[in-house]
Amino acid sequence: MANRLVVLLLLVGTLGASVGCGKQIGNACNFAQDCSPNGDRICDPDPSSPGGYCTVLGCDYSTCPDEAVCIQFFTGAFSNRTCNNDPDSTASRACTLDGLPPTGTNEAYDEVCALSGYCVSRSSEVRYCMLKCSNDGDCRDGYECRTEDLMKEHGGQPVVAPGVNVFKDPQKFCAAKPNTST
Repeated sequence: MANRLVVLLLLVGTLGASVGCGKQIGNACNFAQDCSPNGDRICDPDPSSPGGYCTVLGCDYSTCPDEAVCIQFFTGAFSNRTCNNDPDSTASRACTLDGLPPTGTNEAYDEVCALSGYCVSRSSEVRYCMLKCSNDGDCRDGYECRTEDLMKEHGGQPVVAPGVNVFKDPQKFCAAKPNTST
């Protein structure tokens, strides 16, 4: 009997320790401690994120946990200059993919060609680790699996490694469905 009690206590202690390590990116939360006791994840409690969203702020293409992808959002509305975001087109873009000037020029670019088809200021960018998905069933209630079309319509696009074309089959991710009620 005592041995069973010891085994049960060890099992509960092991499960408790693994649960205490934090939640996955995209899980519901109220406070950062809900996401990670180590302080390496935050809880986005924004009203546009129903139930909160465990994430990492300021990520890069290779810094998110395995279940996540780094997504860049551009704040504000942009309708200044269109750019060509067709991955198969050889036509030049009005701004660069990575915000860097074309090779051999002295021009300074602080713009990127977004999936929306507009040049956006690099300074308006905010990056978050977001949960990868294949379809809406991989996301919580109130969230959608952002396909390329939804990225163009609702915002967000993956941060890719240098030399990788962001417009070629972008990684889908779970993001809050926009509030369509007015």
